Amino acid sequence: MGMDGHDEDHQYMRMAIELAHQAAFADEVPVGALIVRQGTLLGQGFNQNVGMCDPTAHAEMLALREAGTYAHNHRLPGSTLYVNLEPCPMCFAAIMQARIDRLVYAAPDPKGGFSRFFSEGLMPMFHHHITVVQGPFQEENVALIRSFFQAKRERGKRKWLRQT
Repeated sequence: MGMDGHDEDHQYMRMAIELAHQAAFADEVPVGALIVRQGTLLGQGFNQNVGMCDPTAHAEMLALREAGTYAHNHRLPGSTLYVNLEPCPMCFAAIMQARIDRLVYAAPDPKGGFSRFFSEGLMPMFHHHITVVQGPFQEENVALIRSFFQAKRERGKRKWLRQT
């Protein structure tokens, strides 16, 4: 028995949240992403920019790299990217480059999310059309991100600022 899109979005967003928890465990901003095409997981990732010393090692970028390798193609038409936090402009541009059909994210990012920079009115200017869905578990993910930064502040000295 096949799942409808709603059940599928819930299932895959749950997986993205699990990946986000792996990021938090590594003291990275808790973001997890995965790319699915016709029921096949093409790639996944969680934030690792601190650990990898790489400003581009966001969850979405790592998922895109893995999916491209898996598919033997830099284009991923027919696929959906799930992420628990609205992508930043860098990640959104990469998602567009990959020709992802559908982007599903849970929590908005009012400070750094792509929608702050690319309004819906600008979308037709892109070569590629993407369907953007604010997906399930918004409140849970807003709380996850907020509690991560709150705990960081309470600990005071940040691992991010460690001496080299």
